[in-house]
Amino acid sequence: MAFDSIMVFHDYFKNHIMPDQIHKLSVAFYVPDMEKNFGGTAGNIGYNLNLIKANFKIMSTVGKDFEPYQSWLTKNNIATNFIKLCNDDFTAQAFITTDLDDNQITAFHPGAMSKSHLNTIMDIKENIKLILISPDGKEGMIEHAEQSFKCGIPFIFDPGQGLPMFDKDELLNFINKASFITVNDYEAEMLSKNSGLSFQEISNQVNALIITKGASGSVIITNGNELNIPAFKVPDPIDPTGCGDAYRAGIAYGITHHWDWNKTGLLASALAALKVKSKGGQNHNPTISDIENLTGFKLND
Repeated sequence: MAFDSIMVFHDYFKNHIMPDQIHKLSVAFYVPDMEKNFGGTAGNIGYNLNLIKANFKIMSTVGKDFEPYQSWLTKNNIATNFIKLCNDDFTAQAFITTDLDDNQITAFHPGAMSKSHLNTIMDIKENIKLILISPDGKEGMIEHAEQSFKCGIPFIFDPGQGLPMFDKDELLNFINKASFITVNDYEAEMLSKNSGLSFQEISNQVNALIITKGASGSVIITNGNELNIPAFKVPDPIDPTGCGDAYRAGIAYGITHHWDWNKTGLLASALAALKVKSKGGQNHNPTISDIENLTGFKLND
């Protein structure tokens, strides 16, 4: 769970950063436009699962400034009983400055996210069909994978921007224990390089390796076969922030409903396409009919 503060610099970074002086860099950017959005992988994925009426729980650690986010989740009827408050910390926050070339400078404060290991899978007493382990505190991600594996609960390893935190042995351990892996195409290359395994070798150890490619769609590698899932075309896309999380919500829904991979991938692509029409990760609000009209099938079939 995180707050995303997005600021726009109405100029180009290249006009204000001198390459021969970066060893003593000290710059300030005037950013008259700023938006603060609710974000974080857990919040974004949960928001999309809520849109498709899925039964899910968010497990996360948040800080003393969480109240506005708490109110937002309550307004959307999203349960928060497994979100742990850490009163001595701030909620994780990303501060993103974008210039007119869409270059970005980001500062990320992990805050309470670093204490994600304080939550355990055993805290949830009800039956769990699937767990998503997305970018979080390093210790928490490792422990939650171990707990899921020991409890016999399948999990999706979704390392995202947290992938560089893990060394080769840690990545091999995740791959060995995961049932599914989701990465974008850049992360897929990094996962392969850092683990020393090819895509095929990784996919042989899980039920499916899912690689997203933005507007080029996605590839699902399962049982030695590659299934290409097209992206739905969106005229004038607004913001890709959170599209990957929307996609993952569709993947999780399809897995827990025992759908085939083509149907699962199409739902995931549809959710991503509907998200890209709005700024931020949780400002889109398509109806079930909107989603079904795009996919061409009913969610309850």
